[in-house]
Amino acid sequence: MPPLLGSIRNVFWRLSMLGLARGPHITRYSMYRTLAGVPLPARRGSVLSISGSDRLCDVMGIEPTAITKADYPEHNMLDLQFAHESFDFVLSDQVLEHVAGDPQRAIDECHRVLKPGGIAIHTTCFINPVHGAPSDYWRFTPAALELLASKHRRILSVGGWGNFEAWLHMRDGLRWIGIPHATWHPLHRAATRNDPEWPIVTWVVAEK
Repeated sequence: MPPLLGSIRNVFWRLSMLGLARGPHITRYSMYRTLAGVPLPARRGSVLSISGSDRLCDVMGIEPTAITKADYPEHNMLDLQFAHESFDFVLSDQVLEHVAGDPQRAIDECHRVLKPGGIAIHTTCFINPVHGAPSDYWRFTPAALELLASKHRRILSVGGWGNFEAWLHMRDGLRWIGIPHATWHPLHRAATRNDPEWPIVTWVVAEK
């Protein structure tokens, strides 16, 4: 698409959302709404937030009694410096694709530091441009996440969201623009329509 046309369309989309209440951006909107509806056995307890993932507390209604932040590079998801069974919740939001090593080891480390009955929440991506933070290594289908979390006692939710149309809007420069809640708006429809063959983001919620 010519840059000028994309810029014109971007202005049009922004004007169309004036005055509308909005939520997360297009690759988070449906995923966060789905996660908000996952029934958890408990929503209060100690939280380990890996690399800025504590926003998931608000998304899922978790009430932290304490939050421990394990941010890269001071902390590495492959070798968490915490005792066994230390936390009620372990959260990683769009982190797993950046792990410079075996993702199974990263998931197992999160499992190790969870208390029995604790909840691990991992979100990541499948169809996504290469993006640093600082590097980008992996992509995951929902089935891959379910396999990685197989040591857990049960899977509470596993899935993905995406569609080809969403990429057309992102090419218009709307990747980081909040999606209007108004159901009539075309961006809302694009952000809530799911094609299982085009998952952009994926997630798993598992109980130890």
